[in-house]
Amino acid sequence: MPRGELRIYLGAAPGVGKTYAMLEEAQRRAERGTDVVIGFVETHGRKHTAAMIGELEIVPRRTITYRGTEFTEMDLDTVLARRPEVALVDELAHTNVPGSRNSKRWHDIQELLDAGITVLTTVNIQHLESLNDVVAQITGTTQRETVPDQIVRAAEQVELVDMTPEALRRRMAHGNIYRPDKIDAALGNYFRVGNLTALRELALLWLADKVDEQLDAYRAQQGISATWEARERVVVALTGGPEGGTLIRRAARIAARSKGADLLAVHVARSDGLAGADPAQLARQRVLVESLGGTYHQVLGTDIPAALLDFARGVNATQLVLGASRRGRFAQLFSRGVGVTTTALSGPIDVHLVTHAEVRRGRPGPAVPAALSRRRRLYGLALTVAGMPALTALLRALPDLTLTNDILIFLAAVVGVALVGGLWPALLAALGGSLLLNWFFAPPYYTLTIAEADNLLALGVFVGVAVAVSWVVDLAARRTREAARASADAQTLATVAGNVLRGQRPLPALLERLRETFALRAVSVLELAAEAAGRPGRDREEEAWRVVASVGEAPAGSPSAGETTVPVDDRLTVVLSGRRLEAADRRIIEAFAAQAAVALRQERLAEEAAAARPLAEADRMRTALLAAVSHDLRTPLASAKAAVSSLRSRDVDFDAEDRDELLATADESLDRLGRLVANLLDMSRLQAGALGITASAIGLEDAVPRALDELGPQAADVTTDIPADLPAATADPGLLERVLVNLVANALRHSPPGRPPTITASAHSGQVELRVIDTGPGIAEDQWEQVFLPFQRLGDRDNTTGVGLGLALSRGLAEAMGGSITPETTPGGGLTMVLRLPAATPAEPTEGPQE
Repeated sequence: MPRGELRIYLGAAPGVGKTYAMLEEAQRRAERGTDVVIGFVETHGRKHTAAMIGELEIVPRRTITYRGTEFTEMDLDTVLARRPEVALVDELAHTNVPGSRNSKRWHDIQELLDAGITVLTTVNIQHLESLNDVVAQITGTTQRETVPDQIVRAAEQVELVDMTPEALRRRMAHGNIYRPDKIDAALGNYFRVGNLTALRELALLWLADKVDEQLDAYRAQQGISATWEARERVVVALTGGPEGGTLIRRAARIAARSKGADLLAVHVARSDGLAGADPAQLARQRVLVESLGGTYHQVLGTDIPAALLDFARGVNATQLVLGASRRGRFAQLFSRGVGVTTTALSGPIDVHLVTHAEVRRGRPGPAVPAALSRRRRLYGLALTVAGMPALTALLRALPDLTLTNDILIFLAAVVGVALVGGLWPALLAALGGSLLLNWFFAPPYYTLTIAEADNLLALGVFVGVAVAVSWVVDLAARRTREAARASADAQTLATVAGNVLRGQRPLPALLERLRETFALRAVSVLELAAEAAGRPGRDREEEAWRVVASVGEAPAGSPSAGETTVPVDDRLTVVLSGRRLEAADRRIIEAFAAQAAVALRQERLAEEAAAARPLAEADRMRTALLAAVSHDLRTPLASAKAAVSSLRSRDVDFDAEDRDELLATADESLDRLGRLVANLLDMSRLQAGALGITASAIGLEDAVPRALDELGPQAADVTTDIPADLPAATADPGLLERVLVNLVANALRHSPPGRPPTITASAHSGQVELRVIDTGPGIAEDQWEQVFLPFQRLGDRDNTTGVGLGLALSRGLAEAMGGSITPETTPGGGLTMVLRLPAATPAEPTEGPQE
């Protein structure tokens, strides 16, 4: 059975018209004779959306009872049994109510697709998992319902339902999105122009990436290798040389000239796995690329121009940035170079050859070590000096051999010398062997004269073959040694990367791994004081340096105190103590040092962010406190002042009923003012960490009635359901009562007449949970976190609602006691506040689903 197709309507925010557009498409398909049913469509009370349903068949929803309340979900089994061609399933990221077959609605959709049913669905950009933290940073609201990006990316069609922020706010103001009581709060919080603009850009960029994926897939299916300039992509080629920083910055400027251009850096490594570029330089250049918003890539290849162009065409690059050749003029006579060759073969890709300070300075490489050890070279030399005369004497004793046979035997001897001693002993053997062959075996004998041309040719071939074989043997030995070294370096770097990624503190883990790898006594990272930057002899002044990180025993306090010093930049230096390392180890150590500098900067940035967070929070609290004192507290003061002034006035004679009403107004306003001031003082002490807490075991069956008594007659109808075997909670009795009073008062304020709040309790996993459930209008999920912000009232401000500290203070007090407060949607409508506190004694969990 073929799998059904998934079509997703993507929006930047609620209210842009995703469900309406989905219903429009359903109506078009139904008019063409397609079998279309509605599995689940949520109109949110919007009359235009409800009208668009028209005559479409609706599959009845399934009713599920959860915690004594009924609510509805899509009846997946009925839709599967009905087997329509197309099913409409709204809200892809929705979390199903406990008791449903699947926990997420996108799981239900996957079953429909597997059954061959095409599904139309909707989702907002803030519900994508990869953008969850970005949306939270922009809007201040964390989305708890998310859907994995791969589910949306796998859709056959993703259609953006777009609307400008101004148009969306007009829709909101006209009451086409939320109920009138929520409009002011929404426009002042989540639906601000800046938020909507940022969310719209996120949606457009995410969809652009999706389109890029589809374009790449199409090009691959059609075998299209030519560049399509749909978006500027600038590729900069890095050799690991000192000119890399110049090239990266130039490429970044080129990319910045085009809106939305991509910057990619690529290094072509040798496909034989041998060391080539400086790993420390490449590590620093990689950090630079990523700091400029680009990405770093590494490919293998022996033909560098071909590898570069293959990579550029593979990423659909439009421009390629290369450095001008560092080779001298003499070297350029024999080879055109990478830049010229790449330009000739680039085709439609624009190639920029960038000049730099290293032009024509050559390519200094590391010192080439000997292929074989000193002992083997001495053995080869001894074999040449003693073996060649001995071989000559042996061949002289065998008179039946021809000159050809003598040459072949001498050639075998030269190969043996090359295998033992390498290039130079073999060259000496080849030269000595040619002289011995000419003197003893080529007529006329005992002279260096060669009478016959054939003999001259044979001796010449002998010398050429001997030299070639010696060079090949030596090169093979050298490459074997280099490959072993490169393999060891790669293994070391891979191990280091794994340790750093697994460690909580990358810098100490990196230094410890460096110390263990090279058997050092200590490794330290030193930073030069700013005032000592230009001072001569600073390397020997320990007071000029500060140890910012170290591992091992007795780390060096200055560069001169260690055996090996690796400068990272103008102020940072890595010093190794314990033993002096070989020159060949320096390249890998420089890579360690570069990564250590990156880890140090990351640690410092994290520390600065952590230090700035409390200051920003305190500043925000002070600003909000001043605003509350200057505005919100003025209302009860004004009410009390007006009531007292009226009573004292001699211009009006009030009867007893009017006097009682004015006195009640003054009394209510002053009581409210006292509670507001107490909340402000508690919040200030909580923010300053000066709130005293005395935790003890307390039963909720005792704490809840006391809180209801404090609320007075308005709490008389609140129903409670607290099990008799519920374990005691660990909390401060006074603070717990304050928390319960605030939570229940908030629920009473928003509960409809005749439907009072309900309080239930249960125990789960060492915690006691108390739920304050109301069936009022509820709060949109994207505004849950905002109700816990101090001085946030979601738009309602009068003499009875206060300054919005109740829930903020309640959460702060709960967390101070080791607990938490989280909101949930009440099944059937409304809001449930869940207070979790540590249980005083372990207990078996009561009946109910786990959170």
